[in-house]
Amino acid sequence: MKHPVVNQDDCISCGLCAEVCPEVFRLNDKDLSEVHNPAGASEEKIQEAIDCCPVQCIHWES
Repeated sequence: MKHPVVNQDDCISCGLCAEVCPEVFRLNDKDLSEVHNPAGASEEKIQEAIDCCPVQCIHWES
């Protein structure tokens, strides 16, 4: 099963992933995106959030 992963070193804290898919992504206390519930949405919705990322720091891992 694949799950989303955020490379926080590249995150620019824009929050788009959390806006598009708050069931899976949120900004942490350092204002960086993180995955808080990897199974919280469909793969299609997670992919939409991945595609929105302006620095492409979110990817799938299996």
